[in-house]
Amino acid sequence: MSLFEQNISLGISPCPNDTFIFHALLHGLIDGNRFRFSLRMEDVDTLNRMGMDAALDLTKISFHMFGYLRNEYVLLNSGAALGRGCGPLLIAYPGLSLEKIKDKTIAVPGRFTTANLLLQLMTGGHDNIREMRFDRIVEAVAKREIAAGLIIHETRFTYQLRRLVALVDLGVWWEDRTSRPIPLGGIIARRSLGEATIRSLDEMIKRSVIHARRDPEASRDFVRGHAQELSDEVIRKHIDLYVNDFSVDLGGEGRKALKTLFDQAEQSGIIPESNRTLMI
Repeated sequence: MSLFEQNISLGISPCPNDTFIFHALLHGLIDGNRFRFSLRMEDVDTLNRMGMDAALDLTKISFHMFGYLRNEYVLLNSGAALGRGCGPLLIAYPGLSLEKIKDKTIAVPGRFTTANLLLQLMTGGHDNIREMRFDRIVEAVAKREIAAGLIIHETRFTYQLRRLVALVDLGVWWEDRTSRPIPLGGIIARRSLGEATIRSLDEMIKRSVIHARRDPEASRDFVRGHAQELSDEVIRKHIDLYVNDFSVDLGGEGRKALKTLFDQAEQSGIIPESNRTLMI
């Protein structure tokens, strides 16, 4: 190993937006990269739980979970999933309504996902939840194993094929409530890496996002290899929805949106209060 390389443990999901963003960085296509990455590819709920144990140097995380990790981790400007019209959907089988599911169990893709945080904010607290892998929720609702479920990622594009209905788009609810884009997840780095290393990692990820957007075909096989059950159309829609200018740099608007989310979550007692800075 070169003296100028540093080993970094990295966690991302196999979802198309993550593999699209990180393809160039993981495949040696970014000039100036001095990091060697030890990759863990897990679903978002697993990454959130690994975050509890501070198991990784650098990881994708739900912003809900990040609310608990601010002492150990700091958020990067690049690599985030944040935008408009990209929120979780609360779906159910036909004939149900928000009023009718008030006392029913709702499937969520993880207790610490931002989807569940938004559900808790909207309802004022819905304790009757069942954690379920995000890619099982549509099937469970379609089979009436459960009345309703929160869906994220590519399942937003496929639930109607099972003749299910959306009761509420939590992204629209959030945007109407705050006039802010919806913060879903981001890349966090262990604070102990030090400011110089964290800033360098942030820059490398930013370059990787820019590379991916300029040459989307370059990552096609890598993205497809980790999303074999998805059609090309669904993959394209997924990337178009979750990879945008905020993924390159959160900017002032993105940072304000995240502060609004954390302020409301703290005021509601969902996440602990913290005086640590979110970003370096």
